[in-house]
Parts: sequence; structure tokens; C-alpha cells
Amino acid sequence: MSFARRALAVVAAAATALALAGMPAQATDIPPPDTVVTSRNVTHVLNVPKPTPIAGTINTDIAFQGGYAFVGNYGGFSIYDIKNPKKTKVVSSVVCPGAQMDVSVYGDLLFGAVDASRSDDSCNSTSQSAAVKESWEGVRIFDISDKANPRYIKSVETNCGSHTLTVVPGKGPDKKRNVYVYVSSYSPSATFPDCQPPHDKISVIKVPLKNAAAAELAATPVVFPDGGNETQPGLLLPTSGCHDITVYAEKDIAAGACMGDGVLFDISDRLNPRITARTTDPNFAFWHSATFNNDATKVVFTDELGGGGAATCNETVGPNRGADAIFDIKRGQLVFKSYFKLPRHQDDTENCVAHNGSLIPVKGRDIMVQAWYMGGVSIWDFTDSARPREIGYFDRGPRSDGSGGGIWSAYYYNGYIYAADFNEGLDVVQIKDKLTDGAKHVRMDDLNVQTQESYGGGHRH
Repeated sequence: MSFARRALAVVAAAATALALAGMPAQATDIPPPDTVVTSRNVTHVLNVPKPTPIAGTINTDIAFQGGYAFVGNYGGFSIYDIKNPKKTKVVSSVVCPGAQMDVSVYGDLLFGAVDASRSDDSCNSTSQSAAVKESWEGVRIFDISDKANPRYIKSVETNCGSHTLTVVPGKGPDKKRNVYVYVSSYSPSATFPDCQPPHDKISVIKVPLKNAAAAELAATPVVFPDGGNETQPGLLLPTSGCHDITVYAEKDIAAGACMGDGVLFDISDRLNPRITARTTDPNFAFWHSATFNNDATKVVFTDELGGGGAATCNETVGPNRGADAIFDIKRGQLVFKSYFKLPRHQDDTENCVAHNGSLIPVKGRDIMVQAWYMGGVSIWDFTDSARPREIGYFDRGPRSDGSGGGIWSAYYYNGYIYAADFNEGLDVVQIKDKLTDGAKHVRMDDLNVQTQESYGGGHRH
């Protein structure tokens, strides 16, 4: 082993020991630029660079179906064959620009969120101000029955576009006929004809499963009839809608990360979600996303402090801002228990923020994998809501050119963790640990992280 490799091994071992002991790493433990480090129980299996057609734009969200992963990108999306995760390869790429291309899949359909005002709804559109009435933003729908040749079939325009989207199956007999899409959007302006304030609502698209081309805007329920949190000091933006919604359809509930508010919804009426619990937090700047535990007795909310462009995982910011907040759900209300934040300090040049993650399906425990932009991937246990702890990680050192980036989303699917990096492409990671080994008994047919389904000790449909 060369001196450089020995030095790196020492750095990685030291950072691992500190992290697993629950102690913050110091500046001297920050990995060398562009270098991958992992905890002892984590392996970096593979990196697949971004496909050439969309190599110049950043990767975002991921959805899964069968042996495929669907990776969103500001320039469109790509489909990866993950039947053998160690040989993950690109099947196809669709060039269809429009930030931020949050993706979900359902049957033969892929839904892509467009929150960037465009000249029209086509894949050949160009950027155009939302002040122009004819501009378009919303949801694009693709037929993915042929993975090598996805086909664009329909668009639905929504007020203020679609920053994120959430697929919601119908109820009872309706489940075989329709699927619904909850569209989260925000940042209204009196100068935007199709995005007027106060915009305290979401949009609901109804998609007939036998004729997706007939998809249409079905409802725009006002979820904050009396207004949201708009005056709290330190908010990134006042509440004007939601940033992201996670549904637990079989339980008729949802959790909304709504800018200045964290909320619970009753979604028993799919077209009229209704807030049943609401909370704020003086340490939160921007309620970004939400994750239930498997039995829906807890919810984890993330805070996107700095909007994703700032170094918020350093010693200066501290452990309680830019963190995850863990809430127990007691008698239908949200009861704060603790914060979780990376125990490994990041360099002041690294944009680091709590971002997209998913449960690792271990029966009887609450474990998440989560992306932190340039903070990498953290695997953490919140079985004890008051004492969460990191049990593993995957990270890269600062970028040698001083630029930003990092991992947008990191999700567990059928034995492996898939992480979409802004610049580096798709990383395949694996954890082998006694706390997570039980997850190997749960096999999933598909996964949209914002559409949670229960898991047990066996196969999950």
C-alpha cells in the first residue's frame, strides 16, 4: 500500500470510529478532495457516470420498478438496468429539459415534475419567464413500457409548476381505474399569471390507467385556508403551498413538508387532502421532505437550511439547525423527540444539507438511508426517537475544483443503496451490518419513496 493510500485509510478509519461513537469529526478528518471514504460496514460497489446526452445537467430523484432504476435529471431522465446491481448499466436516456425532474413510476407510466417555466410543454422547449401567460410548467407523463424507447404521451399544467410530485393510488374499486398525482409547488408572484399568491394549495391530477392521455387537473384543494407560517424569523421562504408530500395510502395519511410548516394530512378523500396536525420549529428554515416509519407512529422531517447551496454541516452551524427532526405521532398529533444531523463535520467549501432518503426495511427497527448533498450518504437508526445515531456512511471529499454538488437522493432497494450524485452519476452502495441484515428478506416490486407502503418479513408487492 502506498503512503497516500495508507494515509487515506487512516483518515477513513478515524472518521468511522468517531462517527460510530457518535462523536463529531474534526477538520483534520475531512477526506482528501474527490476521494471516496466509507464506514467499515459500507462498500462502494460501483459508479456509473451520467449518460452523454444529459451529462451536462445534474441528477436528482430516483424511482424503481422491477429490475430498473429511473433517475431524474434537470435535462430529462435515464433508465438503468439494475438486475445485477454490480453491473448496473444505462438502458436509455430521454432528453427533455425542465427542472427538477422529480420522478415517480406507476405501471407503464413515469411522471416527471417540471418547476421551470418553459416556452411550451414539449421536450424541445426553451426557458421562458413565468410572467408570460403562454409559458408552461407542470407534469409530463411518459409511457415506459419499452424501457429502451420511452414515449412522451401527455402533459398537465399546474399552478406554479411542479417542484415535486407524489403518486397516490386510488381507493377500493377506484384503485384499478385511476391513479392520482399530488403536485407540490410554491413561490407565487403577482407578476405570474398562473402562479398567483397566496397559493396555499396543492394540485391533484387524475390519471385514468387505461387512458393516461386523458389525465387532467382534477382538484386544487386549499390546504392552508387560514394561511401558513409566514412570519417566523429565519425562514428561507414563507409557507405558500408545500415542498414535498409523502403519502401512506393504505393508512389514508400523508406527511407534508410545507416550507414553514410540518403537517399531517387525512387523504381518505384523494381529491381533498385535509390537514389534521401542524407544527413549526424555530430551528427549521425550510421544511423539505418527510418519511414515516413503517408503522406510522413516527415521522422524520428534513430541514433544507441554506436551500442546498450553503455549508451547513460544519461546526459553526452546529447540530440543531439544518437537521432532521424526529416526531412521534401521539393521538394524531406531532410530538417532537430529537434532532439528527451528520456527526462528521464537512469542509466549509462543501454544500451540505439534509435531503432525500428512504427507510431500510428492517422489521422491528426504524433505520433510514439519507442523502446530504456533499455530506454524502448517511445510514442512521432512529428506533429510539430520542437518541438517533449514525451506523454507517459513504462520502466523498471536497471537489478539487472547489465547486459544489453532492448526492441528491439515496434510497434502499432490494439489498443495495442507490445514490444520485449531481455530477458523478449513479453510485451503488451496500451496507452489511447486523442492524440492517434483516432487510435482505424484504423484496420490493417497485419503490416510489414518497409513496410509502408497509413491509413485513417477506415479499412486498
